[in-house]
Amino acid sequence: MIQTEFQQIAHKIPTEPGIYKYYDARDELLYVGKAKNLRKRVSSYFTKTFTTYKTHELVQRIKRVEFTIVNSEQDAFLLENSLIKQYQPKFNIDLKDDKSYPYMVFKNEPFPRIFLTRRKINDGSEYLGPFTSVGKVRELMDFVKSNIQLRTCKLNLT
Repeated sequence: MIQTEFQQIAHKIPTEPGIYKYYDARDELLYVGKAKNLRKRVSSYFTKTFTTYKTHELVQRIKRVEFTIVNSEQDAFLLENSLIKQYQPKFNIDLKDDKSYPYMVFKNEPFPRIFLTRRKINDGSEYLGPFTSVGKVRELMDFVKSNIQLRTCKLNLT
């Protein structure tokens, strides 16, 4: 998509938080991104000089743009992560790996324990998250531990 083509659609781009998806001429998903202001973020691809060859290559291939509006920047972050893991777009390098966001787990055991994990499994335990910051999860866990008596050890107590 060239700058003049983009200028024709720029006014239609919402200013709310959300995610944007870029597609190529074969309608293959190239890239998923998030923004607190979709118009401002998407416009940045078409109104500045490219800092990397990868970005230049991406912009040259864009033929269609899609948007999804969400309630908050946090929701955009989580939706972006989910879509990248689901579709593995070619130009999304950072979030394609198995690195997932942290959850706080209340383990479903006779003597419940609490811990941090990056893998959510269907084991009957209570998972809170995902969180965007490991530090914030640790703060929350410290608060819970100081107010509720839960074990933190991995010993088999049954």
